[in-house]
Formats: sequence, structure tokens, C-alpha cells
Amino acid sequence: MTTARNRAIDRLRRDRTLAAKTRLLDVPEAVEQELDETTIPDERLELVFTCCHPALATEAQVALTLRTLGGLSTDEIARAFLVSPETMKRRLSRAKAKIKAAGIPFSVPPDHLLPERLAAVLAVVYLIFNEGYGGRVDLAAEAIRLGRVLAVLMPDEPEVHGLLALMLLHDARRQARFSGEDLVLLEDQDRSLWDATQIEQGRAALDRALALRGRGPHVLQAAIASLQVDERVDWPQIAALYGELVRLTGSPVAELNRAVAVAEAQGPEAALQIVDRLALDDYQYLHSTRAELLRRLGRVDEARTAYRRALELARTGPERRFLERRLAEV
Repeated sequence: MTTARNRAIDRLRRDRTLAAKTRLLDVPEAVEQELDETTIPDERLELVFTCCHPALATEAQVALTLRTLGGLSTDEIARAFLVSPETMKRRLSRAKAKIKAAGIPFSVPPDHLLPERLAAVLAVVYLIFNEGYGGRVDLAAEAIRLGRVLAVLMPDEPEVHGLLALMLLHDARRQARFSGEDLVLLEDQDRSLWDATQIEQGRAALDRALALRGRGPHVLQAAIASLQVDERVDWPQIAALYGELVRLTGSPVAELNRAVAVAEAQGPEAALQIVDRLALDDYQYLHSTRAELLRRLGRVDEARTAYRRALELARTGPERRFLERRLAEV
């Protein structure tokens, strides 16, 4: 795989050298356009499309690409998929074995085959962004850059614009998410630190996705992110959008997020009923969310237990300190 990847990079570099020298030779414009149109305008994105081969299950495409090109460790990928590192290692091994056994070619797909690989490519970019949003700013910036390239490459795909909007809207709040090294919740963030230009760009991308009649998962999440930066947050509408997202994806994490919105719209009791149905025992945010709901309901002992479980699962210093403060307060 390493040899194939290096060969692909060498080929892409040769293509660009050829294109540059063709311009120097003053080849007719039509030939230049043909050269440009056969190549995705970004080497890393070309390799992502190459790795996302439809002969593999989408989950395997995403995991293998994140491991090979995204710079994420097996443990990081396992957390993203809510499975153990050992389970993810086995999945990656099976995907590699299938590539070898089936003789799947390591090659950039032609333009007309790009749409069949798009869902996996978007998933890769979004998971890279999520890892960056958790603290690795370089990864978040790279994901946004790839999103912008995708929007140029596939301007009529609403989910592309939806993903770009989602990343821009979340990243616009990055400076306000921490005070020193401490985590700051959305409702307590200093809005003057939000990047107004980036919010405007995100909403413009969302408008483009909606104009293309986008109703996919990334468009829905971008609509939610847009509502969250309003001066007065419409929690019932956010809860309804999360409900549609759950219907589309069946994601328990989306259902957990719906519970958070329901807590704001209807109260903690209604939200707790949703949370207690979810099978996410190894997911930190289930326990921290449950702890907050129990705290609001005055069920102090249960809240302490939930905070302790969330602390056991917390990965970063700011999250641990936030949970420790909350635990000390109940």
C-alpha cells in the first residue's frame, strides 16, 4: 500500500509538471482544459478518492483512508466509530486483505465515478475535522481546506456544501470554546470571539445546499449549527432537525444530541427518558449529558455517579477539568 501510494503521488506530480510545461509550449486552450478536467485539483483529495473504493464497505473505506492518509491512529479511528481498538484493527486487516485478494486497483477514479465514492470521502473529511475540533487545529484547517476544494470540484452536490457549512460554522466558535485551558459551554461562550466572517461563509454554503434541495445528514447538521449561533436559539426546531437526522442515519449519537435539545425545549425529565434508552455505555458524552440532566433534576447521588463515569472516559485535559468542576459542585 505504501509503494502504491508513493507511485500515485509520483504520477500526480508528473501530471502537474506536464500541465505546466504544456502551458509554456502554448498548447491550445482546449487541450489545457482537458488536462485540467481529468485531474482532481488537489493531491491529497485525489488520494482520498482513490482509497474510497466502492468494492469495500463504506465503513471500511473510511477507516482505511483515515489510517492511511488522514494521519489518525487506530485508537483515534476506533473512538470515532465507537468501537474498541482491537475491533478496529481487525476491520482494517480485513479491508487490506480484501484489497489484496480482489486485486482492487490503487488508481484515481474517472470523473463519472466520483459520485459513487462521495459519501465515504465526505465521511473521511468530517472525521478528520472532528479530530481537529477536539484540539488538533491543523487537522480542522486541513479538513476545511479539503471541503472548499470539494465544493469547487462538485458544485452541484448539496452534501458537499452541507459539510463545508457545518465545518465552517463549528470552527467559527473555536476561539470561544476555551478560556485559557478550560472548556466553555455554548451558552457561556463570548460571542465577540466568534468569527463572524466564517459564520457568514458557512451560512452561504448552507443556502447553496438548500437551494440544491439538499436534505442529507450533513445539510441537516449544518442547519442545526446555523441555528445554534442565533442570538436566540430555537431549541424545538433543533430537536426536530435532530429527529430527522436520527430517522435518516439511525445514529445513537444523533439521538443523544436530540436529547440535549429536548432538555432545553421540554425540560430534563423528557430528555432523560431518551438518554436512558441509549446503548452507549463507553461513550463519554452520554454519561456527562446524563449527569447534567440528573443534576438539574436534583438527583445528586446519581449525578455524581454519572460524572465519575464520564471522567473515566474523558480523553483531554480541558474535558477532565470541566467534569471535575461539575462533580465538585453537586
